Amino acid sequence: MTQTVPPRNPEAPTTPAATAPDPGPPASGHDTAAAARGLPAALKRRVPKYADLAPLMQFKKPEFSRAARLRRASTIWDLRDMAKRRTPQAPFDYTDGAAEAEISLRRARQAFLDIEFRPGVLRDVSSIDLSTDILGGPSRLPVGIAPTGFTRMMQSEGEYAGSQAAEAAGIPYTLSTMGTASLEDVAAAAPTGRNWFQLYLWTDRDRSLELIQRAAAAGNDTLMVTVDTAVAGARLRDVRNGMTIPPALTLKTVLDASYRPAWWFNFLTHEPLTFASLSRYTGTVADLINSMFDPTLTYADLDWLRETWKGKLVVKGIQTVDDARKVVDHGADGIVLSNHGGRQLDRAPIPFHLLPEVSAALKADHSDAAILLDTGIMSGADIIAALALGADFTLIGRAYLYGLMAGGRDGVDHALHILEKDMQRTMALLGVSRVADLTPEHVRILRT
Repeated sequence: MTQTVPPRNPEAPTTPAATAPDPGPPASGHDTAAAARGLPAALKRRVPKYADLAPLMQFKKPEFSRAARLRRASTIWDLRDMAKRRTPQAPFDYTDGAAEAEISLRRARQAFLDIEFRPGVLRDVSSIDLSTDILGGPSRLPVGIAPTGFTRMMQSEGEYAGSQAAEAAGIPYTLSTMGTASLEDVAAAAPTGRNWFQLYLWTDRDRSLELIQRAAAAGNDTLMVTVDTAVAGARLRDVRNGMTIPPALTLKTVLDASYRPAWWFNFLTHEPLTFASLSRYTGTVADLINSMFDPTLTYADLDWLRETWKGKLVVKGIQTVDDARKVVDHGADGIVLSNHGGRQLDRAPIPFHLLPEVSAALKADHSDAAILLDTGIMSGADIIAALALGADFTLIGRAYLYGLMAGGRDGVDHALHILEKDMQRTMALLGVSRVADLTPEHVRILRT
């Protein structure tokens, strides 16, 4: 008698009594063939041996030194994170912040992201040369340190760390009128460095002249006059933090100090903040700027500077093509396309976007004035993009200050090391071995 067995529905539930031992998935032809031949030794399971595990079990001893901490930073953004953890809110925000809604700063950084590199292939890039000439002298890298005010407030080594790191890297260092080390002290700290001085023209012309003479006597070969500070920008982070010079020990700052004892120990055990060009001052940053700087400046004042200063003269804060042409006509050897890091006029023009127009205009005028650019630079790739679009040189402010706050002089060295490696890698991948070979063909702006 024949019995008919209905087909088994694989989704139908089964009772324990009806469950048969699972033979596993049917063997494929490949598995069957492998079983017939015997599996390779690498595919056979086995109990791991200690000798095999030992090379994988490399437990490093924890390191807490400054050098070990900095080695963990692979980008300028990593240094910024470290700086924020180690620096009280008021000085960190003074560095990190910008004017009003901080739109200019965000746009400047976004501008460097909104590009497309266009690499060339089959080029010999076994050796990358990042050196360049700027304003009559050499620089080992196409980037220098921009003028920054109150630098010892960010970290006690301040301008000394910046100038010495620049000297070691073979790049220019610019001391600010609002710096917290004197012209003479910076020259002594970095005697073989290429030191520049940034000038704010004051209402008191005699004091401006004294500064110019001191800069020349200290060996500065370039004077950089800043022209975008007729009045102070509305830096709202500073207002909300109650930012004063020097920082005040309010209840808020004392509580903040409990999380950053190293900063306060350094601050309180070093010489109080003094300025490169001022007697001691107590008050808000905005009040200081508004009391000192001259809102009546005109091109006649630039003519006076050109007659007074015998070295290279650079005008910083250029934000239109027309002004770029005018300052060159009035004797400037170079211009800095800059909106002051977004710290003055919010919604100001973006220097990187302005760069191609200014470069084309000065070439049309047969001008050999140098074009420098700052604002928004956070990587070596940003620097390479600026050079490709027509800049002769770049300046960094926040990027090096993050390193300073993260680790003093060592942190500045590391910031410059990060940027140098970024530039070398970007150049090699673009198929370019020399800065002079970068052209606008290497970069396309995706949107503006």
